Parts: sequence; structure tokens; C-alpha cells
Amino acid sequence: MNDGYDAGYGGGDPYEIVGYDEYGRPVYRQAQAHGQDPSQAGGQQPYDPYDPYGQYQAGHDQQGHQNHQNHQNHPGYGYDPYAGGGQQPYDAYAPHGSQPGWDTGQQPYDPHHTQSPYDPYGQAAAGTAQPRVAEQTAHIPQQAGPPDEPEPSAESAEPGRDGRDDREYRTEQFAFVEEPTDDSEDVIDWMKFTENRTERREEARRRARTRIVALAVVLALVAVGGVGYLWYAGKLPGTSSSDDRTGGTTAAGAQKRDVIAVHLHDTDGGGTSTALLVDNTTAEQGTAVLLPNTLALTADDGTATTLDKSVDEAGPDATRTALDTVLGTDIEGTWRLDTPYLQILVDLVGNIEVDTDTDVPDPDAKDKGAAPLVHKGEAQTLSGKMAVAYATYRGSGEEADAQLQRFGQVMQGVLRKLSSDPQAATTTVQTLGLILDPPLTEKDLGSFLAGLSDLAKGGDFKTELLPVQDDGRLSTEAADGVVKDVLGGTAKSPDKDAAVSVSVRNATGVEERTAKARVTLLNGGFTFLSGGTASGAEATSEVVYAEAADKESAVQVAKTLGLSADAVKQGEVSANARVSVVLGQDYDPAS
Repeated sequence: MNDGYDAGYGGGDPYEIVGYDEYGRPVYRQAQAHGQDPSQAGGQQPYDPYDPYGQYQAGHDQQGHQNHQNHQNHPGYGYDPYAGGGQQPYDAYAPHGSQPGWDTGQQPYDPHHTQSPYDPYGQAAAGTAQPRVAEQTAHIPQQAGPPDEPEPSAESAEPGRDGRDDREYRTEQFAFVEEPTDDSEDVIDWMKFTENRTERREEARRRARTRIVALAVVLALVAVGGVGYLWYAGKLPGTSSSDDRTGGTTAAGAQKRDVIAVHLHDTDGGGTSTALLVDNTTAEQGTAVLLPNTLALTADDGTATTLDKSVDEAGPDATRTALDTVLGTDIEGTWRLDTPYLQILVDLVGNIEVDTDTDVPDPDAKDKGAAPLVHKGEAQTLSGKMAVAYATYRGSGEEADAQLQRFGQVMQGVLRKLSSDPQAATTTVQTLGLILDPPLTEKDLGSFLAGLSDLAKGGDFKTELLPVQDDGRLSTEAADGVVKDVLGGTAKSPDKDAAVSVSVRNATGVEERTAKARVTLLNGGFTFLSGGTASGAEATSEVVYAEAADKESAVQVAKTLGLSADAVKQGEVSANARVSVVLGQDYDPAS
């Protein structure tokens, strides 16, 4: 071998490998001279390769003592810086405590010093001294022993009797440098557990705070939403019309309503009846507002007129616009319902039940003593013919409002029997074969009637009569009640201080003179109202005023028409007019 342990390194005899130990490591010995007996060389016994511990029986104590002294004098190769005092280097192959009294120390290799013959394992028989060898020996490197070798006993660490220090440093004494202890792992685990526990507590606190904040926000939103809804519906104290007029107006105006005008045309007896069907989707309330024919309206040309005249003369579109102006509402469509279609409608829904307030004679009966067609009483079942007769009947000496209320009862009875399904209601409307006025369509009307039908069946439908004064203008009661609460609008009757409305009735016998009188009055700044044509001619004209405040206006009307001042007098005037004029044969349009 060519390494640091070659025999030629120290100038001595060479060494040779004689075998391998139980761990597969080479074992050296001093090479013998040619022809020399192995038993004669250096006074050593022959090496037995099958003796793993090399237990020679000669002079080992002496050699051990000499090695100890050489080590103290020459701390060369193999010097242990951690060994204090004269402590010998650790021999991993010396069996600890197995042979008491043996010196396990070995002298380090010094190439300039003559050493004793090398004993590979430093173990000789007790009490047998091996003679020293004068020749120089090479140092055999120390080799680590097996890791499970037992630790030396306490006695081996104490100085021997011969004054030498038998304590040794072993590799396992420094095991703490590489091997972690269980205690440090336990400390780390405890710190991790404590840290995780703290973090969990903090996370739980954060979650709790987040939940509390979220709950507070939800409660606040619910409270605000509830108050907003009550305010929107006008149910908060101080916002109803009875407690606070202003608050009630705002709440009522904010509600959503669908409104359609229904005009019933009596094709047999003549005349019309008008009602506004209102579906308040916010309050879930249905209402039929009955409009008297004497309601004062303003025509497109600015002239004053009445509801019945507007329906007959101006048509549905102009009437709807005039009603929107007076009532401050938004009518979405007009439904013209002639009496034959009303009869068909009642028959289609399967008759209706109405609490009648009077007996209605049969209009087709020839005998005046015949039984009435409709009997007075509660929950009377009416067929189509009976419903038409009851809706258009006005008894002798009755007000026009009585007939209007009967029409409202019939409409409510029809809605209770109509289907609440929009598709089915639309089919019923289509079966009637009505010609509706744009923009109202059959589908729109069917869906609208189905919604009102649902309210009527649930008891959330009622009828209201619009109060109107003698002159056709809306009263304060009507403005504060029906118009605001039901229609959600603002009453805007024609201004009383506006142009004086003049009702003209032609009694001259000449039809064209009505048109001439109209042009003359309009040019004079008055509002013309048609009073119709008299059945017979009259010789003199009359100009009549009802209130003393209108006397001067009546005098101006007479002058404008070229009539004598003697024709002016106080008396009863026609509805919606402040001055009534009867044109007699003395009226000369050319004058």
C-alpha cells in the first residue's frame, strides 16, 4: 500500500497486511526479514489471523508503560486536543473491563522517534512482560469500534496504581452534537400547541365580532325596511289622512294604481254611465269610483262641458284626457261597454248575485200589472237581461246617482264571478267580441279584470261615489277623500274665476242659430255650454243667473247676444253653468 502508514515513511521495516478483522478492516504487522523465523523477530509471537483480538502473552505491560511515556514526550500524530493531563487517546478496539490491569493507551505515531514494536490490539497476557523492541515501528491508524460498544466502567476512568490516567474520551460522549433530544422536541411541540391555541381563540373572537356586526346590520336593515314600507303604505302614525293631511297625501300618491274607465252605453233608453275601475297593487285594494254625469270638465278647445256630453260628443280619448286633468290621475285605457255586451258578459260568467234596492219592471212586458223582472232583496240572482235592467233603471223622482250606484253593484257582481286566471279572463273578453279603444288590448283588459276579480272574491273590493257640487265642480270632501285616497290624484276643477260658463238652449225654431250664438259668446270671452234644443218655440229670450254675484255677468251675456236688459232675471240655471240663456224668436244674430 502506498499511504501514510507505509513502513517506508518512518525509515523502519515495512508492514504488511496479514488479514481483516470482523468489520472488514485490514490488520497490519511488521514485515519479517528474508529467512528470519517469525517466532524470533522482535521477540513477538507469531500473528494468528483467526485471533481477532491479537492476545499475545509476552511483555505487554512493559510496552504499554513505554508507550504511555512516549505519548507524553511526543504529542505528535494522533494527539487529542481535548485530552487533559496525560490522558491516553481512546482505543476503540480495547475491550473495556474485560481484562483488568491492562493498559489500553497507545503512543501516537512519531516518525522521528524510535518506538516499541506495534501491538495491534495492545492486549497481552496479564503478568507477562514482553521485551522491548529497539527497532523503529510504524504507527497503525486507530479505527472506530462498533457503535453499540459498552461504556467503560468508573474504575477505568480513575488513574491506575502505576500513576497513569486510564480515563478515555469516547465518541458517544459527543453524541449530543448531532442527536436531538426528546426534551427539545417536547418544548417545540408545547410552543406550537400554545401558539395554535392562542390563534384559535383570536380567530373565535374575530368570528364572534363579525357575527355581531352582521347581525346588527341585518336588524338595522330590517327596521329601516319595515318603517319604509309602513311609510309607503301610509300606515305609520301621523301619515294617514285622518292624522296628517300632508303625510297622507304623500303616502297615497306613492302607491301604485292601475285605472281603467268604463262607459256603459244604454242602447235602448239612451244615456251613459261612467265608472273608474282602480286596482291599488300596493294596498291590494280594488275600487269602482262612480262618476256623476254632471261632473264639470274642460274640453280640448277650452270650453266647459260635462262628463255625459264629453262621452257622447268628444269621444273616449278626449274624455279620458279631460278626466285626467280634473282628477289628477292617469287613466290607462277606456272600455266601452254597451248594454248588449253587458248582458252577454253576465251570462258568460254564470249569472251574478246582487243585493237589490228596488223592484225593476220588465221593459218588454206589455201589461203594466206584470210581475217585476228584478225583485228587491238580498243576494238576488240576476241573469244577463236582469242585470242590464237593474244597472240602467232610474225610478220616478230618483236622483241620477241612484241609477249610477246600481251600475256599480252590477260591475262588482261580475268581478266576483269572473275567473281570477288572467288567461281565462282574457278568453272571456275575447268571447265578447268587443272593439276596444286603443291603447287597451284584450289581453290587457283580461289581466286587469282577473286582478280585480281576485280582490273582489277576497272582500277587498268596494264602490265609491265621487261627490260633485251643483255646478259640477268637485267638493272639498271629494278632493280629500276619493280623489286623494282612492285615485291618488289632486282635484283640479275648472276655476270659478275663469271665463263665465253660459248654457244656451235654442227655442227659436231655427237650428242654425245655436251655432251663431256659440261663436258670439266665445268671441266675447265666455265659455259656451250647449243646453240642447227646446221642443217648441218661444217668443222672448231669457238670461237667468242663480247667484247675485253673477248678475253682472248675466247682463254682459245679454249685451253680447244683442238681447234687452229686461231679459235678465234671477232663477235656476242648468248644471255646470253660471248663466243660462233661452234663445227666443226675438233673437236676431245679425243685430
